[in-house]
Amino acid sequence: MMHSPFARPVANPCLAVLLALLVPMAAHAAAAPAPMEFTAATYNLRLDTPDDGPNVWANRRDAVRALVRYHGIELMGTQEGLMNQITDLAAMPGFAWVGVGRDDGRDEGEHSAIFYRSDRFELLAHGDYWLSATPDVPSRSWDSRCCNRLATWAKLRDTPSRREFFVFSVHFDHEAEVSRRESARLMLRKVQEIAGSMPAVILGDFNATPESEPIRIMTSGMRDGRSESETPPYGPVGTFNGFHLEAPLSERIDYVFLTPRWRVLSYAALTDSVEARYPSDHLPVVARLRFD
Repeated sequence: MMHSPFARPVANPCLAVLLALLVPMAAHAAAAPAPMEFTAATYNLRLDTPDDGPNVWANRRDAVRALVRYHGIELMGTQEGLMNQITDLAAMPGFAWVGVGRDDGRDEGEHSAIFYRSDRFELLAHGDYWLSATPDVPSRSWDSRCCNRLATWAKLRDTPSRREFFVFSVHFDHEAEVSRRESARLMLRKVQEIAGSMPAVILGDFNATPESEPIRIMTSGMRDGRSESETPPYGPVGTFNGFHLEAPLSERIDYVFLTPRWRVLSYAALTDSVEARYPSDHLPVVARLRFD
């Protein structure tokens, strides 16, 4: 029997099936984003006031910057910082920031500024809103008497993984119970409105302990970083020290909250001090976060 010189060998059917399975899998693996992992912190800086005597900002500034540098913090939500304090922290090499003053929406008053490593994260968008019934303008409402309160947010792109996420920095009222409750409800609404289904992290001083109504509201929609830590939390439970080294540190009022799918690899409330002086009247809360 003669064979045509144009006849092609019959392909191995098993190999064809295997290739048909592997090609889509390889394409999917190539398209899957890389994991995102970084160190985040929330830190109430304590405003710059001469009333603090030996704990005035000028005596603490270098300790705060050294703490951020030593612990490798790459993303930090701050509270209470006045413009001169923001400027001092912005002098840290490699950091950029966003935020406004709570009094006029520009420079005046305390900030809830967000600092981030500019070589690690790319800023895509940012904004601010006030914790009130009129969040788009500098304002206070509900039962707040002291001052305006606000939140700052940023949309960032993680350079190594190319993943995008949102971060919020916020400071709740220290006196007004209704304001704290309504601020918690507003925060959950704003996270949904601004971030939608994208990953989000809230860093803040909530002036409320875990069993209180505002924190119960927050944990109804977000995950508490301390509770989610995959390793035992390091340091004390409490986060307010009042500049007293002997403070009991039993009340937790500073938090890291997260949307689903974040992993908290580690969590700490740091008690670093320099020459028997805390860098702030709050402890920084630091968490190693991962998003797969």
